[in-house]
Amino acid sequence: MLVDVASIAQRISENIQKVILGKKDEIELAILALLSKGHILLEDVPGVGKTVLAKSLAASLGCSFKRIQFTPDLLPSDVIGVSIYNQKTGEFEYRPGPIIAQVVLADEINRATPKTQSALLEAMEEKQVTVDGVTHSLPDPFLVIATENPIEYEGTFPLPEAQLDRFLIRMAIGYPDKSDEISVLESQHIRHPLEEISQVVSPADILEAQEAVKSVYVDRLISEYIVNITSATREHPDVYLGASPRGSLGIYRVAQARAAISGRDYVIPDDVKSVVLPVLSHRIILNPSARMREVTTESVISNVLESVTVPGTRSVIRR
Repeated sequence: MLVDVASIAQRISENIQKVILGKKDEIELAILALLSKGHILLEDVPGVGKTVLAKSLAASLGCSFKRIQFTPDLLPSDVIGVSIYNQKTGEFEYRPGPIIAQVVLADEINRATPKTQSALLEAMEEKQVTVDGVTHSLPDPFLVIATENPIEYEGTFPLPEAQLDRFLIRMAIGYPDKSDEISVLESQHIRHPLEEISQVVSPADILEAQEAVKSVYVDRLISEYIVNITSATREHPDVYLGASPRGSLGIYRVAQARAAISGRDYVIPDDVKSVVLPVLSHRIILNPSARMREVTTESVISNVLESVTVPGTRSVIRR
């Protein structure tokens, strides 16, 4: 790889850690999603730093940032934009919505109606929006970070399976430990560290890193290992609906990114195992009996990883 992906990822991670303390692994997951050209679903309680993560990531990249506060009365046009008639020119002009940005925070996405939620689908999958029959491309790089509060269900609309599957990674930030929380109090005594965070890489660096990640070598044995894992989720007795082929592709892409930020140009089984949970946890639906027994998708995935044989190594002759 001509581009030093590991160095780029390290600079971003260290910069964000100035603002979000003690969450190195969670920050790494967000960077992996960015390098894999995927999107993030953040499920966590209020006040743990979901918005700060999105803002600090955008600031570190020097990317444009927009926040969309989802509410029950939010319309699709409030997200993607609208055409307005200009009396002077006698033509309709496109007024861009907040989705036209490089880093978009979709806050409390499950509070909007399914119609508005689906307005994100085309943008997330196709990197474009269509208004009045006219297609508008979204800027590069493009990352959607959607948040949900897993505690409050009143007045919410659960995301449909098609929408959930569009998110490459589901993750949570979690509470900081006591020492980190004390440091948060002390660091924000005068001003928020987010006000002082600076750009450490350029959007062009990210685009080059994203292309470099695609060139990371994946052996056929590793590909078979990935497919065996997703196939095992479909055959598990506690699972009603297993991971789709999009889930297999997601593991493949994120494993490539993890290898790249580790300084390798090839994927190893540990890369795959470390990303299976965040990539597949939201793509598996448990059957009713499993839910009654309080079985979790995390325990199912753990069981699958234990049951699927890890591939051995074989020599590869490169020409």
